[in-house]
Amino acid sequence: MDAAALWQRYQDWLYYHAGLDLYLDISRMRFDESFVAQMQPKFDHAFRAVDALEKGAIANPDEDRMVGHYWLRDPDLAPTAALKADIVDTLSKIEAFAKQIHTGAIYPPGREHFTDVLSVGIGGSALGPQFVSQALSGVAPLLKLHFVDNTDPAGIDRTLASLGDRLATTLVIVISKSGGTPETRNGMVEVKHAFAQQGLHFPRQAVAVTGIGSNLENLAKSEGWLETFPMHDWVGGRTSEFSAVGLLPAALEGIDIRAMLAGAKEMDAATRVPNLRQNPAALLALSWYAAGKGKGEKDMVLLPYKDSLLLFSRYLQQLVMESLGKEKDLDGAVVHQGIAVYGNKGSTDQHAYVQQLREGVNNFFVTFIEVLKDREGPSIEVELGVTAGDYLSGLLMGTRQALFENDRDSVTVTIPEVTPRHVGALIALYERAVSLYAVLVNINAYHQPGVEAGKKAAASVLALQNQLMAVLAAEGQPMSVGELAAKAGASDRVETVYKILRHLDANDRAVRLEGDRARPASLQVSAR
Repeated sequence: MDAAALWQRYQDWLYYHAGLDLYLDISRMRFDESFVAQMQPKFDHAFRAVDALEKGAIANPDEDRMVGHYWLRDPDLAPTAALKADIVDTLSKIEAFAKQIHTGAIYPPGREHFTDVLSVGIGGSALGPQFVSQALSGVAPLLKLHFVDNTDPAGIDRTLASLGDRLATTLVIVISKSGGTPETRNGMVEVKHAFAQQGLHFPRQAVAVTGIGSNLENLAKSEGWLETFPMHDWVGGRTSEFSAVGLLPAALEGIDIRAMLAGAKEMDAATRVPNLRQNPAALLALSWYAAGKGKGEKDMVLLPYKDSLLLFSRYLQQLVMESLGKEKDLDGAVVHQGIAVYGNKGSTDQHAYVQQLREGVNNFFVTFIEVLKDREGPSIEVELGVTAGDYLSGLLMGTRQALFENDRDSVTVTIPEVTPRHVGALIALYERAVSLYAVLVNINAYHQPGVEAGKKAAASVLALQNQLMAVLAAEGQPMSVGELAAKAGASDRVETVYKILRHLDANDRAVRLEGDRARPASLQVSAR
């Protein structure tokens, strides 16, 4: 395609939102008009399906749940007056609590004010708040936000060590809808222990974001925590950034959460338009479908050309992959759907994996995120007539061109600057694109049976560990790995038995392994 034809295609497929000053360019995705015509009936159906979802249809038939994250930024759309009141009241409660923390009306025991926030959560309870914090908190937030987002002991130690004596002025947010998420529970127990080690009273510095009536809410109330905020079953973890999950930590940092909600609401309105060419989320879904032939045959590589948007790819990994990565469709047919998402940032990737993107296996499409404003205030020239921001912009455009010339497709999303309003709009744009794409490929975007299967498998490993320790204590003598597995009734899981024992031995806990480590079956197991 020559330059004139490309310029025309750019104009034909450019989407521009005047209110947000946001551009979406899908002209470098290789699809033709016949493909668009073929997809039109599918999109007509998708528009109707997502409209029904917003009006309270059961979108998750496995759990008989509505999906209502759209109502969080426009409570007037909530299907009942009670739901609307709950959304409005929770937002007001978040703002009032944050103000009390900022003014010192609520303060840690023996201190004048809180200095830090420690968020304990995992998955959607961490990825959204982390992305928003990185994007919007700036260099001097009102409170500095930290995360325990894994059950890695060394990682927890590192986070607690970074707080040091400031643990005494740290507000802890524990986030778990069910109150039983093991990783979050573990993090809470570890943090409670750290408080006790410093002689601090944990409940006077803790709040919970959890389901109404959950074990965590009951614990928080029984121990006298500062406050609890609700998580509802109609908000999934990966779409919870505009619930108390994301709004509370953002408000505590001093981020304008009303502006985030306004940006999301404005984008929601744009993505409700039942016209493919005038709906940016539909254009994204069309591009994803074209790239992967509706089967996820190509990965999505996300390259935001702004340091503050570094974590957008991690946030989208869960939103896209947990929503779309499904074995079966809504009719029960095995389809193995999904779109893999990975990315870092531009122009770091000019020196990392762009070489493979241009010349290696062509199993991806790129999404560039462009930010027009370089910085607050003027920029110096790094060479005559050229600033560092000019280089960044040039590298984006050059990479886009170099990829297209070698038959690599790309989408470009352009925003004027990184503000709460534009971050809210980006989140809403991709939430809606996922919803539409899921309808196009006939899957349930709002359950996660694979995640649940992994949790059940992990629980069975821990149950086996307890069983092994009981057998070892009862026997009171060394034995081989295989003998221990047999006595525990786990001969069919001898490899898992060995790995459990190896982990315990490495941490000087309960068991000792002796013998040739290269021959696991020959090892002798004894109690420490």
